[in-house]
Amino acid sequence: MRKYIYNSRDVAAYFKYFSVPNYLEVSYMQYVFNLGNKVLAEPLTRDFESFKKEVYRELYYLWANGFENEKADISKMTTEGELTLICDQECICLESYMKLICLHLIFSGNLPYITLNFTGLMTQLGIKCGVELYEDNCRKICESLQLEVKDSFGKPFDLSLGIPDELLRVSLNSEFRQSLDTRNFKETLRNEQMNWLKDLKDKSFKLFGSIPARKKTVKSRSGSSGKNYRNQGNTAVRNSAQPKGTPKTGR
Repeated sequence: MRKYIYNSRDVAAYFKYFSVPNYLEVSYMQYVFNLGNKVLAEPLTRDFESFKKEVYRELYYLWANGFENEKADISKMTTEGELTLICDQECICLESYMKLICLHLIFSGNLPYITLNFTGLMTQLGIKCGVELYEDNCRKICESLQLEVKDSFGKPFDLSLGIPDELLRVSLNSEFRQSLDTRNFKETLRNEQMNWLKDLKDKSFKLFGSIPARKKTVKSRSGSSGKNYRNQGNTAVRNSAQPKGTPKTGR
């Protein structure tokens, strides 16, 4: 089975489906670009600026086509009449969805697996082919995307034997995972952001210096100067008042 490599449309669709913030898009693109032809098609690995331009072009297409987030119709990832590369044409939505899942596992190095119900996915994606054809396509897409499937107990599950109506664990196979960058991408990204904020703070101190803390001041009420409200009122009433819970003595 031929191993699938991703294109700019796949990366752009991942940004939309998993709601990657705008200010992190370039960092995500840089990470997948650094992985090279292990993940990306060869023409996209030659120049980062060209790759970034292609991804932004596809982002605009997806936005204009109504593909905005995880609630969008998966069929809007592809253009009308587009041919599949792995699955049969009736299962083009399965191919598109599993690409997103595999990219999520690539970007989330600390995520060991995700759980999927392939039987329920057939209805969710609106696939109307026969069950045997669908099961065969599930096997083909997992092999091509270098995914391995295990049951709920962590034991290998052979999709060629059929698709059960239960949750299965889907993860990158060990060989593919080891070929990727072993660093935690999101943890590295978080550290870079913290270092950037620290540098920005240090530069601000050099330019403006430290800002002295303001002392809290209590404004006096108008017309209250020279008056003691505690000493005002009826003296007799104040003297006869008793504390709460204390019995009154004889008058």
